[in-house]
Amino acid sequence: MSSTQAESVIRNIIREIAQTCLSRGQTLSETLIAFMVKAVVLDPRNHFNVDRTLTKQDVQKLIELCVDRLMDQASPTLNTIKMQVYFDMNYTSPREFVEMQQKVLQSRLLSLSREITDCRAQTREDLQGLYSKIVSYVMQRSNLGPATDITTVRETTAALQSVFPQSQLATFMSLVKQDKEKQLTQLSLIVSGIRLFNKDSKKGGEGIQNLPAILSEAVPAAVSDTERELAGAQRLAWQYTALLEKISEQDTGQPEDPVQPDLLKQALYNTRQHEAFLKFILADVILCAKEVSRLQTDLMTRMMLLKDAVHSNTAVPTSHVFPHFSAVSSLWAGLEAEMLILSMLTNLLPSLRPFLSAPSLLSPEQMELLLHGLQVPTDTHRSTVTTEERVVVSEMRSCEWCFPESTTNFENVPLQYKGFCGFTLVKKNGLLLPGNPSIGVLKHKEKFYAFSSRSAAYEFACRADEYSAAVVEMAKRRPELIQLLQLHQEFASVTPYSEMQSGQKLLVKVISKSDASIQTEIHPLETNIVTSHEWNEWELRRKAIKLANLRNKVTRSMQTDLSHMRRHNSTQTFLPKDASSQTKRDGESNVPKPQVYLCGLRGGTSAATNMTKVDLTRAVDE
Repeated sequence: MSSTQAESVIRNIIREIAQTCLSRGQTLSETLIAFMVKAVVLDPRNHFNVDRTLTKQDVQKLIELCVDRLMDQASPTLNTIKMQVYFDMNYTSPREFVEMQQKVLQSRLLSLSREITDCRAQTREDLQGLYSKIVSYVMQRSNLGPATDITTVRETTAALQSVFPQSQLATFMSLVKQDKEKQLTQLSLIVSGIRLFNKDSKKGGEGIQNLPAILSEAVPAAVSDTERELAGAQRLAWQYTALLEKISEQDTGQPEDPVQPDLLKQALYNTRQHEAFLKFILADVILCAKEVSRLQTDLMTRMMLLKDAVHSNTAVPTSHVFPHFSAVSSLWAGLEAEMLILSMLTNLLPSLRPFLSAPSLLSPEQMELLLHGLQVPTDTHRSTVTTEERVVVSEMRSCEWCFPESTTNFENVPLQYKGFCGFTLVKKNGLLLPGNPSIGVLKHKEKFYAFSSRSAAYEFACRADEYSAAVVEMAKRRPELIQLLQLHQEFASVTPYSEMQSGQKLLVKVISKSDASIQTEIHPLETNIVTSHEWNEWELRRKAIKLANLRNKVTRSMQTDLSHMRRHNSTQTFLPKDASSQTKRDGESNVPKPQVYLCGLRGGTSAATNMTKVDLTRAVDE
């Protein structure tokens, strides 16, 4: 099967499942259906062979299994998967959310900004129209009050005229496009700061909301609502955990049990996933509260500085007040961004409730009856009880253990399975018990594992690979555990449908090798090039002749009996290396090397030999 045909088959499977569910009254997203298709293929109980091409019978079987699972609306597993898909599609980190809002604002102002920067007004009417567009741009960018309110328009126009009168339009039009865009942004900040200052001074600012007061009420309410919702989810998780522990101590479930243990475990997964998402939201809400407090403090300080600068002087230079106006506008924009983030986070709380299965599985009366006479320990209580049962390193010397007192940033260690005990998950057939890192964290193949007891730590450490593989096999049968326990690395072969490229199968093998390249500096060390170095001996001789100044000398040569028929011998030696030493006082001297030339040793025309001694030593003061 070609790549195009494989992609077409996958799309047809998803499309047919969606149409079948729609005919039965359920409208489902392609993302949810694609995840369910992969979960069904991964489940070993369905006997799908990933390495071979799916036949028509396999495709029909896959469609039927997916439809059956997607139509089981009472299944806690389906509700957990729906919750995971919804949260992944709707939750955005605060930084990404702010960047997204800024991009939306820029795209909304793009056409108006282009009209302003490309305008070539010549008549008075054209200049007035251009100025009106600039006022509209400033109002839409600042978002201070409704743009259709006549009072807001007048205030914005008056503030803009005090900063940028119409007489400066000619100078504005002579700028290049980038400078025009920068000036528009700067004008928006200054005008917004002027309007906010007027509102604080109670001399204007009509239509501007009192964001500090609104946030002072909304932030504590959001924190309180999230903490209340989180406490309810944790209470349910503790109750289901205690109930499952009670059932696991027995050989089989009691005949009179109103719910099967498998459904209770699925409800526990549902509650734990809800708890994890609420912790995400609560952490972001707390960060939002801290950022709002900082922005409000900075805004009050900036307003006080601005009042002192304006009220104390009759005429204030623009270079002193314009930076304050821009800073006030930026701080106000930060408060608006935090307001949007808080709204996004608070809207997620009620949106997750329809996916909860635990509250409807057992009524409060049934839960109270099943837990009668049974103590329900909290996660904190479990950690307190097992803190004293620490791992003894001498008993497990072959393993590497981490402890709070010996590990830096111990609280930030990334624990596998989101901190749940992997041994209990395997031994008790899917029971989720939170691990206690104070007992000791096992480091195995660069991964960290926490356990609920010392005995669980010992058992897991002896066969860590087997238990890790067992957890993966359990996640294949319970697909909601992939997201809950963060097992994406173990299931890296699963390609999301939205990211699937042309020619890929539904499941692909993990790439264990890849090409890599690195770029280094050409000369990472300092260059130490001796420019006076010469490798050619004849060049050295030429320089020596220049130094000797023998242009007026005559060179004579003769052959003697001793040197007759003998070749010249030459040897190459290594010069002694330079040695240096450091003393209390550095001293150095450089004297010329004595050079003496003896002439006439080989005789001459006369019978007697007359030797002449020539001193070639250079003068010291030369």
